[in-house]
Amino acid sequence: MPEEIGERIEIDEDGALRAMFRARKEIFIDLLKWDLPILANEFEVDQFDRQAEYLILLEQGVRHRASTRLLRTDQPHLLGDLYPHLCAGPVPVGPTIREITRFCLDRHQRAPERRSARNQLVTALAEHALATGITSYTGVAEQEWFEQIRRFGWDCKALGQPLDHEGRRLIALHIRIDDETISGLQAGGTYEAPRLMLAAPRIGGNGR
Repeated sequence: MPEEIGERIEIDEDGALRAMFRARKEIFIDLLKWDLPILANEFEVDQFDRQAEYLILLEQGVRHRASTRLLRTDQPHLLGDLYPHLCAGPVPVGPTIREITRFCLDRHQRAPERRSARNQLVTALAEHALATGITSYTGVAEQEWFEQIRRFGWDCKALGQPLDHEGRRLIALHIRIDDETISGLQAGGTYEAPRLMLAAPRIGGNGR
């Protein structure tokens, strides 16, 4: 039976993290050719993983299907530290704002499975925010991906104009989370109650 979004399930968090870091290497380094650190020639891990929270969707509690990293914005994070120039105004920061990074869909899936995993992860992000007091998400995305994100049905806006960076056209984004978010995702055809197992491990100051 699928687990409810708010439940803490018994799951091997270390195994979930290894599966996620391995999937990130396959996507961001092997497929997309991003210049990122590699750990043990198997995992994509960077300095921001020293203090992070993750949402990881797993099939049968083992196989990685989708994941994302959440960073506090009142601590070091990508938009604030590496890409503040993407914002026309101040970078949104605060204890109730999280940055979404490393949104990763496992590449060993058929297109319908990837879409379902994506929708379940977006839904998990919204439900997680509502359950934990997160009021908004920020992020940096390539323009084509941003155009998809803003059509999911939630309140997503650009924080500035797209800019070229190392061959990629990047844009900073802001997603407001409130009582209308779930109904917006439903109207947009994106809402999908997670059927996969959800792990939410943390690394760093408030972690295990």
